[in-house]
Parts: sequence; structure tokens; C-alpha cells
Amino acid sequence: MKVMRIEKAKRMEQIPPYLFAEIDKKKRELRQKGIDLIDLGIGDPDLPTPKPIIERLKMAAENPQNHRYPSYEGMIEFRTAVAQWYERRFNVKLDPGTEVLSLIGSKEGIAHIPLAFVNPGDYVLVPDPGYPVYRVSTLFAGGIPYFLPLRKENGFLPKLSEIPKKVAERTKILFINYPNNPTSAIAEKPFFEEVVAFAHRYQIIVCHDAAYSEIAFDGYQPLSFLEVEGAKEVGIEFHSLSKTFNMTGWRIGFAAGHSEIVSGLGGVKTNIDSGLFQAIQEAGIEALNHFNTPLPEIIKIYEGRRDVMVKGLREIGLEVEWPKATFYLWIQVPRGYTSTQFATLLLEQGGIVATPGNGFGEAGEGYIRMAMTTDEARLREAIQRLKKIKF
Repeated sequence: MKVMRIEKAKRMEQIPPYLFAEIDKKKRELRQKGIDLIDLGIGDPDLPTPKPIIERLKMAAENPQNHRYPSYEGMIEFRTAVAQWYERRFNVKLDPGTEVLSLIGSKEGIAHIPLAFVNPGDYVLVPDPGYPVYRVSTLFAGGIPYFLPLRKENGFLPKLSEIPKKVAERTKILFINYPNNPTSAIAEKPFFEEVVAFAHRYQIIVCHDAAYSEIAFDGYQPLSFLEVEGAKEVGIEFHSLSKTFNMTGWRIGFAAGHSEIVSGLGGVKTNIDSGLFQAIQEAGIEALNHFNTPLPEIIKIYEGRRDVMVKGLREIGLEVEWPKATFYLWIQVPRGYTSTQFATLLLEQGGIVATPGNGFGEAGEGYIRMAMTTDEARLREAIQRLKKIKF
């Protein structure tokens, strides 16, 4: 019998291995060797989901009506809870019937939205460094990623004025993400106003990834893009319950904003997935209705971790900003090292997992990212291990 030759589609040749899948592979290899790893690589909260949310899931899972196919766009009760949360948190009014869509995690929505609006050859503006899915989803849709460097001297905000007019005129989507992963930078109202004006000028859809809006410190409360005048006319915002309520494994999020953009994304989803398990949506309702965000007990823990890490890293001589939001630290690597070399040094000599900045894009070279998703005792141990490494 002739051996079948399996060839992947050409689009797969454009897609790099998913950054965190590669990191997971390396971690498995080291753990098999008996090495005790302190994992600061992936932004996966170690804190438990609040108990009322879990109890609501238990009850909802017992209801046979929730065992059938859910609606594609999500339960109207869940979308209403989203709209009510938006009004309480941001003073933004949304029509739950047309301006809110449930998602199987915000990653899913970000991955699918280029399929609704990007034709082969269209440009998509992608922050660099940035969440890898922005680039990959563009490539899957046949679009061309045009990278917007996020530089320290500009507060890790993209300079829209540097985008060539010819590129802007062929652009369908602009991805932005504040508070930012991986840099932990924040954006204020003037930047969002500039984005709205730019999007109006060139008829570009703005997709704001706001997954970290509820992880902020020292009383700071990040804005919603939709708070800015004219924003809902040009874009949508992606949210996730993952970081806000420690629900990464639950896979529940939502998109909100311009009704036609929401509808376009919904049209893709009806052909790809069958909606979000209703019991999880009921748990999401409990989360959005029961709690005021940000959750103070969660923020207090992250603030303590941030203070331990920033102080310790600076004592060692590493350059790191004091973040106002996210649970990430964006750390400059010492002279003489690339991002990958320094991350490898920490892993092999200290058993510390950090993410090389160039994994988020070329402009991330010269940095590593650490996630404060490990308890304070382990973070203090990480600092002690770092002090023993010569670099």
C-alpha cells in the first residue's frame, strides 16, 4: 500500500509555532528531569474562581434545559448582564440584543473577526509586541499584518501618524490592547480619541482587546474604548471573564460595540461553533451581577506580588517599570543578551520560566515578560534564585 503523503496548507507555513505551546513543551522536558520550576511564563491566574460563581455553575449544570444546544449569540440574560455591567462600570449603554455577543473566551472572537471583514490582500494593523493571535488570525483570513511598533519612549502606544497613507487606505482592522499585554502599558482618553479619528478617516474597524481592564492597581481604573465619543461607530471591544474572575479554563467572554460588527462576527460563529454552554453563561451572569469590579481582594494580592517583584528585580539591577495594570512585568534584558538567551539563562540556571519578548513580535526584542500568577512566597524564592545567577 502506498504511504499517503500529508501536506499542510500553505497558510500553515506562515504561522509560527504558538508561543506558549513551545514554552509548555520546554517546561515538560525540564520537569521530567526533576527540576523545580517557578513558572512566570503564562498569564494564567493561580487564584480560585469566587465560590458564588462555582455554586451557580453547579445548579445550572443540573438543569436539563442547559444540556441542549445554546443560542449562537448567547443567552439574552447573559448579554443583558454584560450590558448592565458596562453601564455600571463604564457608563456605556449597550443594546444587549444587537450590541453584545457571547464568546467562547475572547481569544476565540479575536481569532474569528478577521474572517468576517478581511479579504485577501487587505491590511490589518497589529501591535508589535502584541498578543500573537492578532497576527495569526490576520494570516488565516488572507490578510497582511502591518506591524505597529510599541516603543518605550512613546509609552508603548503605537504612533498612528507613522502609518503610510497607502497602507491605511487598504486597512480593514486595527487591533489595540490596553491595559497592554505584554508591556503592561496603559492608554488614556487622548489616545483613544486619536484612534477614533483615525478610524473614521480611513473607515477602519477598531478591535480593542480589554481583557485586563479589571486588573489595575493603586486605585487606577482603566477606560473602556467605548467610553470615547464616536468609538461605538467604528469598533468593538473584547472582554473576558478569565482574568477578572480567575476563570481562564471556563472559556467565557464577550464582544460589545457596533451592531454591524457584532453581527459580522456572529455570522462567522454560527458557521463554526454552536455557542457557549448555557450553564457557564449562567455562571457568567452570577459573576457580572454579583460582584463589583475590580475585585478588591484579587487586586490587593496582585499589588503585593508586584511590589515584591519590582523591588527585587530593581535590587538585582534589572530595569522594569512599576505597572499600573495587568499582572505582567516587562523587563529589559541585560546588555549582551537577546530575549531568548536571557530567558534560557533564567530557565537553565534558575529554574525560572519567563517569556522572551521577541515571541510577541520583533519589537519585543530586548525584553522578557514575567507573569505574577504565582504566590508571593514563590516570587520571593524567584528573586533569591535570580540573585545567584551571574549576568
